[in-house]
Amino acid sequence: MSNPVAPKYPLLHEILTMKGMSLQPTYSNRDVAKIFNVSIRAIQARIRSGGLSARELPGTARFLSLDLETFLVNSARNSRKV
Repeated sequence: MSNPVAPKYPLLHEILTMKGMSLQPTYSNRDVAKIFNVSIRAIQARIRSGGLSARELPGTARFLSLDLETFLVNSARNSRKV
């Protein structure tokens, strides 16, 4: 038996699979808003606050898969110790 190859961006891959979407080379603000079920303004606010890194890419593309995976990894909430 061969082991299936793990996706390069596992968190992003899982979200895209749940939504019936596929991995793309680049993403626009609109694409990211659709992936995360938020408004484009919410994505713009995350960029301004530094929570989500955007790039200067040709056309409307602002994000690579790596950017979204990094955002997901960094978005894990720390559990509070009481």
